[in-house]
Amino acid sequence: MTELLFPAPEPVIMPVATGQGYPLSRIFCVGRNYVAHAAEMGGEVDREAPWYFTKSTAAYCPDGACVPYPQGTANYHHEVELVVALGADAVEADDAGAEAAIYGYAVGLDMTRRDRQQDGKDNRRPWSLGKDVECSAPMGVITPKATFGALDGKQIRLSVNGQTRQSAPLTDMVWSPIEVIKHLSCYYHLGAGDVIMTGTPAGVGPVVAGDALHAQIDGLDALTHTIKR
Repeated sequence: MTELLFPAPEPVIMPVATGQGYPLSRIFCVGRNYVAHAAEMGGEVDREAPWYFTKSTAAYCPDGACVPYPQGTANYHHEVELVVALGADAVEADDAGAEAAIYGYAVGLDMTRRDRQQDGKDNRRPWSLGKDVECSAPMGVITPKATFGALDGKQIRLSVNGQTRQSAPLTDMVWSPIEVIKHLSCYYHLGAGDVIMTGTPAGVGPVVAGDALHAQIDGLDALTHTIKR
C-alpha cells in the first residue's frame, strides 16, 4: 500500500433515524426551485429544466452545531431545504427508477455568502465562494422514505430566534425530487451517498453572530443551527 503523506480524512457520516450511519459522498443543490424565492432574488424559474450547483462534504455539519460566522462575507443568508438522500444507483431514467434510488429525507440549510454569490452573478463567474462554504450545509437526521411518506400536505419552515422567516408547502417546488433525480442522472452516475438539496422557499435573509436557527419539515426531525457569538 502506498504510504500517505498525511492522514486521509475521516468519512463524513450522517445520522439516520434507525440508528445507522449514512456515508455522505456528494452534495448537489437545486437552484431556484420555488417561484416566490426566484422572484425575491430578481429572477425567474427555468421551466425548461432544473439547474444545479454543488457543495463539498466539508460544507456538512450535523444538527445542533454552533459554528463561527464565516470569513469573507458581510451578508450570510439562511435557506431552508428538503434534503433527499439516495441509497441506491439511479439507473433508470423514469419515475420508478428515481423513486427506487431514494433512501430517505432530512431537513437542511443551504447557508450562503450572498455578497460573494452576487459577485459571481455580476461577473458571470461560478458561485463557489458564495455557496461552497465550510459548515454551510447543516443537515438533520435522515428519515427513511417509508416513514416519511408523501410530500403532499407537508410544510417546510424556518425560524430565527423564534421568529418565522420561511414557510411554504413542499408541493410549491417547481421540480419534484423524482423529476430532479431523473434529470440529474443524465449528467452524473447518482448513487448511495449522494444527497440533493431541493431548493428553498421565499423569505431568505441574513443572519448575524448569536442567531439561533430552527428548521422544520413535517414528518422529519427538526434541525437546529447556531451562529457562534
